[in-house]
Amino acid sequence: MSEPIAHVAASDGADVAIQALENFGAVVITDVIEKDVLRAVNTELDPFVDRADPSRRFLNPAIGGFFGDKTRHVGGVTGKSPTFANEILCRPLFLSVADAILGPSCADYQLNIAHLLDRGPGAEHQLLHRDELVWIHVPQPHPELQLAMISALEDFTGENGSTRVVPGSHRWPRDRQPEAHEIATAVMPAGSAVLYLGSTLHGGGANTSKQLQRRGLHLSYVVGWLRTEENNILSTPREVARGLPRRAQELIGYSAHDAISDGGGYLGTVDLRSPVDLLEEGTL
Repeated sequence: MSEPIAHVAASDGADVAIQALENFGAVVITDVIEKDVLRAVNTELDPFVDRADPSRRFLNPAIGGFFGDKTRHVGGVTGKSPTFANEILCRPLFLSVADAILGPSCADYQLNIAHLLDRGPGAEHQLLHRDELVWIHVPQPHPELQLAMISALEDFTGENGSTRVVPGSHRWPRDRQPEAHEIATAVMPAGSAVLYLGSTLHGGGANTSKQLQRRGLHLSYVVGWLRTEENNILSTPREVARGLPRRAQELIGYSAHDAISDGGGYLGTVDLRSPVDLLEEGTL
C-alpha cells in the first residue's frame, strides 16, 4: 500500500497547510479554487493547449525527455490568462503559505514559473525529482528556496496520472531513493491543489487511461535573490503587465529585491529605483 498524503480544506486556513508542509513536505488543499475561476482559466487557455505541440523544440533534449511526448505544455500563463493573473497568482492562501516558507530567507519572493501541463494517454511516470535542484550551485545545506503547487484544472485520478509525491523526503539524505510504499498519489477533485516544497521528491504520474487528459497548472514561488526558471518579464507582454495588480507585477519581476533593512543590498533596480514604481508612473 502506498503512503497517504495529508489533505486539508482551504477553509482550514493557511496555518494548517503550513504545518502539514513542514511535517510532510507536501499537502493537498481541497476547494481552494472556485468553479467559476476554473472554468475561466480553462477557457482562456484552451486555444493555447489546442496549438501546443508535445514534440516541439525545447532548450535542450533533456527537457523534452523530462516532459515526454504525450504532454502539451503552455508556458507564460500570467500573460495568457487574465483570470490566473488576477485570481490565482496572488491568492491570499497561497501567498500566506509562501510568506511562512520563503519569507524568512529573503526580502521578498517572486514567481518562478507558471505553466500548464496537459498530460495525455500514454504519458509515463515522470522521474521523481526535487525542483530545487534547478539551482544546483547553491551550497548545501540551505533554507527552503521554493514553494510549488500543481492545481487541478480537472479531476486528478489514479488513472489519468495524478502527481506523485514522497512525504517526508524533504528531510532525507539526497541520495536516498523511495520505496514503492513511500510514494503517495495526489488524487484530488478539480479546484484542489497539491503544494510541496522544493526539497520534496515528486513527479507526474502515468496516464494509463485510453482517452482522459490530465490538465494541471504548475505554479511556483522562489526566493527573490535567485534567477527564475521562466523569464516572467519577457513572457508577460508589457501592455499586459501594466494592467495587473501591483502585487502581481512585483511577483513577475518588476519589484527590486531590497534587503537594505536586513543589512544587505538591492537587486533588479532601474536607475536605482524599483521597476514597479516606474511602471506605475508610466515611465517604464
